[in-house]
Amino acid sequence: MARKALVVCPGRGTYNSGELGYLRRYHAPRGALLAMADARRAAAGETPVTVLDAAESYSAALHARGDNASPLIFTCSYADFLALDRDAIEVVAVTGNSMGWYTALACGGALGPEHAFDLVNEMGGRMHRDGVGGQLIHMTLDEEWRPIAGRREALLALAGDIPDLHVSIELGGMIVFAGAERALDLFLERAPAGPGSFPLRLRHHAAFHTPLLAPVSAAARASIPASRFRAPAIPMIDGRGHVWKPFSTDPAALWDYTLGHQVVRTYDFTRAIAVGVREYAPDCVIVLGPGTTLGGAVIQSLVAMNWRGWESKSAFQTANASAPYVVSLGNPAARPGVAS
Repeated sequence: MARKALVVCPGRGTYNSGELGYLRRYHAPRGALLAMADARRAAAGETPVTVLDAAESYSAALHARGDNASPLIFTCSYADFLALDRDAIEVVAVTGNSMGWYTALACGGALGPEHAFDLVNEMGGRMHRDGVGGQLIHMTLDEEWRPIAGRREALLALAGDIPDLHVSIELGGMIVFAGAERALDLFLERAPAGPGSFPLRLRHHAAFHTPLLAPVSAAARASIPASRFRAPAIPMIDGRGHVWKPFSTDPAALWDYTLGHQVVRTYDFTRAIAVGVREYAPDCVIVLGPGTTLGGAVIQSLVAMNWRGWESKSAFQTANASAPYVVSLGNPAARPGVAS
């Protein structure tokens, strides 16, 4: 019997040096998808995704730029989705983090692959050319992924005292803040340090999911027609925890959310995961590649809700070792039996 799965699509920052060659390693059988992506990039005078993936070495200046990173990550993620073994896996819902929402639109069937790629490519290009400000990330949990007393409240209070600083993404036990450059500098000066290397400034990221991106939202609305959107074939959970269902979705409202609220308001990935597991009771959560970093935020979201009695990182690891519940396809050892 097929396992029911909640599929999670990663966003920016997941294609790094370890992911170089991801398409070449795993997705030669997805030739039609790769040819489509390359043709659309070439037609726009941009470097094809397979050329980026086949570079001799990883370069943050090249691979982490929004206009290159976004289409590259989308192609890796959507190829992973197409590679799922549908005899072993039944996809009951899809969601994603930030840019991953655009990939979720393709996985859910609300956009055709070509239109989804064009959306990702356009938004990535606009963020690179017209995006303002930046993002940083801080941790609210200790090393066992239990809340640090007072940490979340202190970080939110600090951010509230700094003009032009906003909560961009609720990311498990982490909070992504975004805003003007001076606001980010002030936060880094005043924020408590730790655990580990937190807080971290996210390079090559603009102030996504904040009002500062209103001009990008307006430009995207003007160039991307609502007629491309349709009701999904698979339920999709957005950055508010709202579920877009196959038989009740208004495509115009989905377009409006995707190019409006999703661009300029906080993206609550933590809530999306909570809604996904509570509403659809999946047998597993599959995090598409590239990379494995989003798996931590998924697990932190599950621990925060005491899902299956997991109250710490160690409790989850013990349970997951014998019966994997969170499966990250960016980990080669996790692919057999799940994806080709």
